[in-house]
Amino acid sequence: MDIKQAVEEAVKILKEGGVILYPSDSLWGLGCDATNPKAVEKLREIKKCKDHNGFIILADNADMICRYVKVIPEVAIDILEVNDKPLTIIYPGAIGLAPYVPGEDGSVGIRVVDNDFCKALIYKFRKPIVSTSANFTGEVAPANYDSISDEIKEAADWVAHPKFGRDSTGKPSSIIRLGVGGEVKIIRK
Repeated sequence: MDIKQAVEEAVKILKEGGVILYPSDSLWGLGCDATNPKAVEKLREIKKCKDHNGFIILADNADMICRYVKVIPEVAIDILEVNDKPLTIIYPGAIGLAPYVPGEDGSVGIRVVDNDFCKALIYKFRKPIVSTSANFTGEVAPANYDSISDEIKEAADWVAHPKFGRDSTGKPSSIIRLGVGGEVKIIRK
């Protein structure tokens, strides 16, 4: 299966409210339409989430971020332009997302992906997708496809071929939080 066919299959599942198992630029993840409440609830059930920590979402470019955050601090654009590894930025004031995607404080973590499969997927889907590690809540995130439990693989409505994950780092992204005034706080290096 080539990347174009895989993306078309995954987009079909996302549009139907399904959950996919796919490689990002950091780890393999479970994902769904970040704007669809039923899809997000299904994802929470698969992961056995009990609390409300919010989810990271993936975008294919900075323009997409503008549609889901009230205000983007200017420093965010500067950071995105110079960043060269997977980086999630937590922005205040999430908008247009399903419940449980933003954190309880209304913020949302967004990563602009640099992975061929993810970029093509999000570009074709035209909306952000949730990105959460492919494990049950509280367990260690799997570093690669072979480390993902069979139960997680079977729970997903669509699973990407492992070859699409070759450029994943196998490590979680760095995370920073931006304040409304552009203050930067490092959450995870």
